[in-house]
Amino acid sequence: MTDLEDILRSNRRSFGPIIRADLNRERLYTFDFSENNVELLTINIAHVEEFNEYVRKTLKDHHASVGIGGYNEDRVIYRHSSLFATPEGEARTVHLGIDIFLPVATTVLAPIEGNIHSYQNNRGMGDNGPTIVLQHRLGNIDFHTLYSHLSEESLLGKSEGMSVKKGDAIAEVGNMQVNGNWPPHLHFQIIKDMLGMKGDYFGVASLSKRDLYLELCPDPNFILGIQKIHPRRV
Repeated sequence: MTDLEDILRSNRRSFGPIIRADLNRERLYTFDFSENNVELLTINIAHVEEFNEYVRKTLKDHHASVGIGGYNEDRVIYRHSSLFATPEGEARTVHLGIDIFLPVATTVLAPIEGNIHSYQNNRGMGDNGPTIVLQHRLGNIDFHTLYSHLSEESLLGKSEGMSVKKGDAIAEVGNMQVNGNWPPHLHFQIIKDMLGMKGDYFGVASLSKRDLYLELCPDPNFILGIQKIHPRRV
């Protein structure tokens, strides 16, 4: 366990919600985007409307209001795009955040006070879309939280260093046309070291660098506190 994980765990009762709903009271469905899910073989994941329909229908069939995409999941859905290939040709497939599938325009809240580290519209098929990174300090430890696949309007009026209070509305969920061509969702990630990056970060790691990036990006559920999901370890 890292020092950051220790301090996140010890402060878990102080974090606010990330949306205006209690995720522990909502009916959740946890998606499986790994190769173990044979249903994925029946759809064209690279076709955004078809993938979105799969997500929508799955939530409806399970009477779920919110979908969850897991942390530290080795996902087959990234193998369709060269965007997720390393310079060495290895696929990046290990998910470093938690996805929360929500309706377009759902308000995103800051779960902890901090300031805006950076923001950017990461345009392109399969990319992160509009993204905001917040910087926080707990005890003597600095860390960041990342929010991506937002609406373009989420970036308006933002400036680096701007103060953010716990509970402030900081963004909203974007649609497929602006969010990187994904089913509408929020990607939430905790980051220990931004590695000099601004407005973007690695949301997916290769298997060979899995341990390194899991150390850099602890389980987001330390902040989200969703009782129905548990840390996924290898």
